[in-house]
Amino acid sequence: MSSAKNKKESDQPELSIEGAKPAPAKKPADANGNRADHVVAEVVEAVVHKPFDPKQLGIGLHTRVDRGFLDYASYVIRDRAIPNLADGLKPVQRRILWSMHQKDDGRFNKVKTISGHCAQYHPHGDVSIEDALVALTNKRYLIEGQGNFGNIFTGDPAAAPRYIECRLTELARTELFNDEMTEFVSSYDGRNKEPVTLPCKLPLVLMLGTEGIAVGLSTRILSHNFPELLEAQIAILKQQPFKCLPDFTTGGLMDARDYLDGKGTVKVRAKIKTKDESTVVIKEIPPTTTTESLIASIEDAVQKGKLKVKSINDFTSENVEIEIKCPTGVDAEKLVDALYAFTDCEVSISSRIIVIKDNRPVELTVSEVLRENTDQLVRILKRELELREKNLLDELHYRTLERIFIEERIYKLIEKCKTSEAVTAAVYEGFKPFKRQLVRDIIDADVERLLQVRIRRISLFDINKHREEMEKVKADLAETLKNLKSLTKYVIGHLETLLEKYGPLYPRLTTKSARHEEVDVKAVAFKSFKVAYDRESGYVGYKVSGEEFKLECTKFDKILLVFKDGTYKVAELPEKLFVGPELFYCGLPDRETVFTCAYTDRKASYLKRFKFGGTIMNKAYLCIPDKSRILYFAPDTPKVLYVRYKPAPHQKINQQTCDPSKIEIKSPKTRGRQISIKDISSVTSDPTRGWDEKAATTEIVFV
Repeated sequence: MSSAKNKKESDQPELSIEGAKPAPAKKPADANGNRADHVVAEVVEAVVHKPFDPKQLGIGLHTRVDRGFLDYASYVIRDRAIPNLADGLKPVQRRILWSMHQKDDGRFNKVKTISGHCAQYHPHGDVSIEDALVALTNKRYLIEGQGNFGNIFTGDPAAAPRYIECRLTELARTELFNDEMTEFVSSYDGRNKEPVTLPCKLPLVLMLGTEGIAVGLSTRILSHNFPELLEAQIAILKQQPFKCLPDFTTGGLMDARDYLDGKGTVKVRAKIKTKDESTVVIKEIPPTTTTESLIASIEDAVQKGKLKVKSINDFTSENVEIEIKCPTGVDAEKLVDALYAFTDCEVSISSRIIVIKDNRPVELTVSEVLRENTDQLVRILKRELELREKNLLDELHYRTLERIFIEERIYKLIEKCKTSEAVTAAVYEGFKPFKRQLVRDIIDADVERLLQVRIRRISLFDINKHREEMEKVKADLAETLKNLKSLTKYVIGHLETLLEKYGPLYPRLTTKSARHEEVDVKAVAFKSFKVAYDRESGYVGYKVSGEEFKLECTKFDKILLVFKDGTYKVAELPEKLFVGPELFYCGLPDRETVFTCAYTDRKASYLKRFKFGGTIMNKAYLCIPDKSRILYFAPDTPKVLYVRYKPAPHQKINQQTCDPSKIEIKSPKTRGRQISIKDISSVTSDPTRGWDEKAATTEIVFV
């Protein structure tokens, strides 16, 4: 233990204050950086021959940390998280496609084989490569998979890489690669060459969509429909207006009025169908969700009392099918609205298009990205035509040389030559009379190629076949020159060919809707809570087993509590709230509801009607004067109130009736109309409770 400690201590560089020689510092780590002490070693090296200055050491560390952080941030932004505008790919995706291009022979390869080959370009391990390859395959456009690549609906993972196979699609083979036009750089270890970007002729940034989190910024690009992007590019070339909206592989119903050309948000709903009066079926789900997460959100909403569900059955396989049964008394249409309001059946997705352009991150709109992609397509197709023109001219030149070399028997001139210089000179001399027939001047490479023509080729030379081949080359060259002159027309034709071929293969999956009907969450919430009051214990709430004031409430409801002394307040829906035994009324607050109240202040009794209006949550108010007591309190206005007085000497009338509707509606603070100065024993709206039909009864007249 001690020897290990001494060894560790001896490895550390020492600072000399008095000028003594320091212990030699270890060599700093290499570019891949596996050592933590190289920063200190460099600082020591810088100050070793000077008196020790703590400030100098701090400056050195600060400078190195700043530079290291900037290098790291630049690496994460440019080489990991953010796609490049030129080909729409992140580095790992580009390396995967390049590896598949190198291995491509038209047959399927094991994903593990591609992963191993790609590891010579990608320094972050095979797991990141395999996950990115599976994700690309599930996007359908560039890689064709064979085997279990997971399920985008259920979230099930793919099988092990050694069991699944993949190959490039025809679209990827024809539109992504051109080795003559690809710029290469050294791989991370310097042993291989990898492309800077692929000469991509597709708007992959918007086709694939992507998410990435870098240092100080993030990108979220929504996937768009491939045929619609091609139509938009054609519109750009024809200088016509266009508009592109997202399209997701999971389908759904989309409200894109706030998309703002890629700088806003879209709302996507699940596609829900009503099977019968008590059953709804989810057929498509929003992006960013799976059937598992969607069911979990429904169960969470049920647990919180936001909606009621009898059962949930998931029958999803190749297509989404989640069957939800409604409980008794719940309408299926109302359940659909509640699912949109309280679960992940409706999600809002924000878009922010940040890409690497000219080695810098920039924020663009959908229109700007499409215009950049279209300009790049024009440049690439023009470059391809120029390369084709060059190759056709070279072929025409060589075929002309070959015909003259054989027909005019120039090869006979080299039979007597004894040196290579003499042979070359003889060939040059032999072609001088035919210089006008050549496409360009003959060079040494042409001579070398002619000298490699075999005797069999010379003896079996067919002049007629050769002329046919020459005519074909000339026709191809003329067509290429024509396309170069009318480049825009050629590019439009290229896009129309793609659209005709691939349009039926990639139909729109997400249905566009002009506007989703807004769901009022309070209106569609289920009354899953039963509030009760237990006078003996003094508790009120939906977890109280009492017999008074049984209210059916939603999660969003509040309750109005009125006490015998006239105090009232509005509170959140309680689980179990202690209010004491003096609670007189418990109900749902409503600013428009008219309440009827009779109270006494020991000198006289009064009757009034009022609306509570607005209140501050949990703040106590008075609806009758202080030191008064409520005799009767109820919502709405009863037709008749029955007033009974306490017995008193010489009292002729012991009971009376009144019509509360004759009293005007005012605020809770109003005093009201006087009923009587007699002591009242009860005020009710029900005559069967202690009312004497034979006794004298008069009607109270309010002054």
